[in-house]
Amino acid sequence: MSRWIRGFKQSLAIRTSESENRRGLRISLIEGIPANILANLLGGPLQTVYLTYLGFTAFHIGLVLAIPPFALLVQIFIAFAMQKWQNRRLFATLFGVIHRLMWLGTGLIPLAFTEDSWIPVYIALWLTSMIAGQAGGVIWTSLMADVVPAAVRGKYFGIRNTIHWAVVCVTLLVGGQIMEWLPGPKGFTVLFAVSALCVVWNGWALSRYPNPPFQPSENGRSLKMFVRPFADRRFLSATLFISAFILLQNIVIPLFSYVMLEIMDLSTSEVTLIIMLQNIVMMVSYYYWGVLNSKYSTNTLLLWTFPLIAGSCAVWLGMAILPVMLILIVVHVLLGFGFAGYNLLVFNFLIGDSPKSERPMYVAVFSALTGIAGFIGPVAGGWLYDEASSGPMWLQIYGLTTFAGLALLALSLVIAPFVFKSREGHN
Repeated sequence: MSRWIRGFKQSLAIRTSESENRRGLRISLIEGIPANILANLLGGPLQTVYLTYLGFTAFHIGLVLAIPPFALLVQIFIAFAMQKWQNRRLFATLFGVIHRLMWLGTGLIPLAFTEDSWIPVYIALWLTSMIAGQAGGVIWTSLMADVVPAAVRGKYFGIRNTIHWAVVCVTLLVGGQIMEWLPGPKGFTVLFAVSALCVVWNGWALSRYPNPPFQPSENGRSLKMFVRPFADRRFLSATLFISAFILLQNIVIPLFSYVMLEIMDLSTSEVTLIIMLQNIVMMVSYYYWGVLNSKYSTNTLLLWTFPLIAGSCAVWLGMAILPVMLILIVVHVLLGFGFAGYNLLVFNFLIGDSPKSERPMYVAVFSALTGIAGFIGPVAGGWLYDEASSGPMWLQIYGLTTFAGLALLALSLVIAPFVFKSREGHN
């Protein structure tokens, strides 16, 4: 009888654990919906529209776009703090709510401040928001690595991202139409009001995540914890390559919306439709990248994504002889397919290449190095577009993007195989 009771308790514990896992997967799916609605009503092309309304130049927009990767540096400090702050659900919720509240606060700038202070106030609020967001990001990544079973990780995130990008597509379509029907302050009022509801919804969902025990680093909070990822040559070589690739791509890709809106003079609805096309491609592609990841190693698949992203920049050259809208469609299809693969695979790369006890610091080091590169890129890109404003139109419309694309292709086809093929069997 006692053996039967022990067996019953063990089976009950297994069912409880499985139920907890399923709940975590469901909450993760729900939590991402308001997060993506807010991010695309206040970010992306609609953010560019708002920034130009506030008087931002190309350089200022480049600076704004550079802040999120720069804020990734905070993850180094959070990785150390996590050794003491082991309630990951609490801190993921806290930082997530602060992140979105600060972003929402940018909508009050025209009401609460004089026009000459709009740019510095926006940058200050945006910087605070992104620091909180990136602080919560490393905690969330660590939490999700424990919540999502390794056996279903690729497929689950493929499905999750597919659903979330469907939300993104609808959000962009509706947001673009709102700004067409209600241009200026009235339209922004609607966007920020909906975003306020999303802050509440997202905060509730974050507080519902499971909270499994945190496994501290074997090195405690010593300097060895920080040095460990740098001593891992396989991890470091891949991280340095990705950082170089991000630096080059971020000179032009984050400014695609600026080029289309301000240089090519496309309407807000046209630009949001083009970005929506990109997101539809991403939505569909996430599922297939997830399926491929169950058959091929993460490192092998990453090799496929780099030429796609590079090609999305290089094909801008086609505007010299082909219709502009046709080229923009090709650009954003390639970009959507490439970004879907990269976003899914780089997450699995981080989880798969890092020891569980050291994972927060691995994620933080990766984020810091790619963040520095991501910060330099848009600032340099904004400066280049300002400098090119007195040059020929072809240079502004497709020249800078084409040059960056050719450099990215060289990295993808010549350097990437040496970095990732030696890791082919390492998933």
